[in-house]
Amino acid sequence: MKHINESVIHDLIDSAKRTGKTEIDAILAKSCSLQRLSLKDTAALLTVQDRPLLEKIFKAAFYVKEKIYGRRVVLFAPLYISNICKNRCLYCAFRSDNKLTKRRSLSIGQIRQQVRWLLERGHKRILMVAGESEGGVDHYVEAIRAIYEEKVGPHAIKRVNINCAPLDVNEFKKLKDAGIGTYQLFQETYHDATYRRVHTAGPKSDPDNRIDAVDRALKAGIDDIGMGVLYGLYDHRFETLAMLSHIEYLEKNFGLGPHTISVPRIEPAQGTDFKIPHPVSDDEFRKVVAVLRLSVPYTGMILSTRESADIRDELCGFGISQISAESRTAPGGYSSEDNNADSDVQFCIGDQRNLDEVIGALIKKDFIPSFCAACYRRERTGSSFMELAKPGLIKDKCSFNALVTLKEYLDDFASAGVKEAGYGLITKERVRMDERVQSQLGVFFDDIDHGIRDAYV
Repeated sequence: MKHINESVIHDLIDSAKRTGKTEIDAILAKSCSLQRLSLKDTAALLTVQDRPLLEKIFKAAFYVKEKIYGRRVVLFAPLYISNICKNRCLYCAFRSDNKLTKRRSLSIGQIRQQVRWLLERGHKRILMVAGESEGGVDHYVEAIRAIYEEKVGPHAIKRVNINCAPLDVNEFKKLKDAGIGTYQLFQETYHDATYRRVHTAGPKSDPDNRIDAVDRALKAGIDDIGMGVLYGLYDHRFETLAMLSHIEYLEKNFGLGPHTISVPRIEPAQGTDFKIPHPVSDDEFRKVVAVLRLSVPYTGMILSTRESADIRDELCGFGISQISAESRTAPGGYSSEDNNADSDVQFCIGDQRNLDEVIGALIKKDFIPSFCAACYRRERTGSSFMELAKPGLIKDKCSFNALVTLKEYLDDFASAGVKEAGYGLITKERVRMDERVQSQLGVFFDDIDHGIRDAYV
């Protein structure tokens, strides 16, 4: 597989087992100064088993996340527009030979209906998801424009990210022109033999075409890229180091790394009897999340509703900065008649809470729920974003905009208990700000009280 030297990665894992406590402390100090870690550094952290050292890693990860982004956690919802797919991925319910999956591709009118459902509950950010099928980029563009056009009162979707199959450069340019935020593409596994074993047919069976798609997207001008692996397909230490090796290649050749990294673990899927070859335990998963935060401190980290409510709440303290909420993993899943359908979902959902419940849980732990999309709209993307994120200068903007979007949600959508807790959190956060910022925030809040929505810095 391109850009991945498997023997080097295996050697790093083997030699890292001999790393001493003093060296681990030095690596953590390096990371807490917001420096990127080397593959060797990261391998050392991934092999730590000693509980006191693990606790140091977890505390360092929370420190780094707070230094870069503050206590805000961005919320989004996935919107599946199609589960028709040409690929045969052994672990996925959408694979082309799965006869148990009910196939569906949403019309533009149905997409608009789904968006209205989400807007009525307070959602403002969408990850649009589609299987690899005919129709491709032109349908994606039409869907993206429809999502942005839909409104419920003063509320509209602020940012549409997209998870779709690899495209060519001209097709990626069409996505860019349609106004997408992040283009998200998971390699699934960087281990070549495993990749070829689990992707048995269809365009996705070519691992090099998939890994090269990130290059093509960047060449097309899409400078916010989302990456990830599907943990459980191969050794989690190898996968993490291989993904970081891919990131080093991007940093060297394009001058920037990913805007986000996602950390999904395999979940059961209808119509598959796939046996997870390398299950990742909760303890291993906690370590992976924390080590990724330390290794690539500037990158947003995403946790989906595959995970349980308890572990999602916990991992926001280990470096996670974005989470999905109230997810449905089937086309049309947000309409009332489809909410309980299980014949066309991609995978099982672990966290069944609605958006209000997720927001309430974040507030209880002193995190600031955020629907901000200001960087995308202020063109703070790609290298411009990295210049602010790497030294931690983005934090003040993130925290300010998070409080603005939280007040909008509390005023317009929240339950009584969440309102009370949320207003209390806002009061506490304002006290921490200097007088100038408090005054500026007061102006924004007065505007919200007078009906103005969607202001940002």
